[in-house]
Amino acid sequence: MPAVCLIASPETWIEGEALRQLEQTAALPGMRAAVGLPDLHPGKGYPIGAAFLAELVYPALVGNDIGCGMALWQTDQPTHKFKPERAAARLTGLEGPWDGDLEHWRRAQGLASTAFDSALGTIGGGNHFAEVQAVEEILDSDTFAALELDKDRLLLLIHSGSRGLGESVLRAVIDTQGHRGLEPDSAPARAYLKQHDQALHWADANRRLIATRLLDALSLEAERRLDVWHNLVQPVDWAGERLWLHRKGAAPADRGPIVIPGSRGTLSYLVQPGTNNDVSLRSLAHGAGRKWKRGEARGRLSARQRPEDLKKTALGGQVICEDKELLYDEAPEAYKGVDRVVADLVDAGLCRIIATLRPVLTYKVRLPAHKQPGVRKPKRGRR
Repeated sequence: MPAVCLIASPETWIEGEALRQLEQTAALPGMRAAVGLPDLHPGKGYPIGAAFLAELVYPALVGNDIGCGMALWQTDQPTHKFKPERAAARLTGLEGPWDGDLEHWRRAQGLASTAFDSALGTIGGGNHFAEVQAVEEILDSDTFAALELDKDRLLLLIHSGSRGLGESVLRAVIDTQGHRGLEPDSAPARAYLKQHDQALHWADANRRLIATRLLDALSLEAERRLDVWHNLVQPVDWAGERLWLHRKGAAPADRGPIVIPGSRGTLSYLVQPGTNNDVSLRSLAHGAGRKWKRGEARGRLSARQRPEDLKKTALGGQVICEDKELLYDEAPEAYKGVDRVVADLVDAGLCRIIATLRPVLTYKVRLPAHKQPGVRKPKRGRR
């Protein structure tokens, strides 16, 4: 039986279904180890907030959002001069295709053309976001300085992935191979891994273009400081063997500092991974982790919180989200406490905190004019 490890303190609530999914996945053929991180929660058949080491390649473990990850940008905007309300009014139209020279952009990024390129530069739904953040507290000044971060200027954190491209890659392999593991040297595995790597590259470029669009809208300059994927599969040398490390909502602990975001109403944590993270399969939590299933939050919260109440956070941040269901689904109460999640990682010796970051302006989605509350969709005339 493969080793199954849960990295979480007794104070961290882990749903029973998530543990069942972790153990069930660990029992798959060719599986060597399975690790659940403190943000572990149930997914569609497989847990999120977990890492798996296997002899085979399991596309279904990576899921549909191949290359989903976090990118952090240092802006030139002094924190004290930023006006969130004014900035929010300028952030419109980001759900539609970018009006720049997309072909030139693709070439500059080394991207091959795909059927999904009109979605480049768009955030997407679910828990994806773009967030302007302020530095709240620095706990490791040397590492903070080494990242060339400025405590007095705003940061931009972007969480997004490969959009419809990743979905198409997963669907193609599931339709022909099902959920079974693929022999790494087989033709199906080679075909999948080629498309998987393209989706990783596409997701990276997508985050770059999202940043470009937001920064242009706000007339800001910025430089990217880090970008990591938390949904992927990659070959690793493990004790002299070539095995396959699957991360499903798990940030890498072998690519330098990462940001572990909380909800839009809590701090995010910039952390430095430890030097020996094999116990966690060289992975860290990628966020706070959901506490409530999607679709539950509105019923739990609507009696005591109106949509307007959810557009301002306890930390004073402003939220742009014109989809009412998503506004409730992504409410801070729907997530675990990120403070506890990060404390579990620190207590396990897996990372140390560099700094905490406070949300100032969180962008989720705007709706087209005809979908705004109180606005009727124009009727089509007869032909």
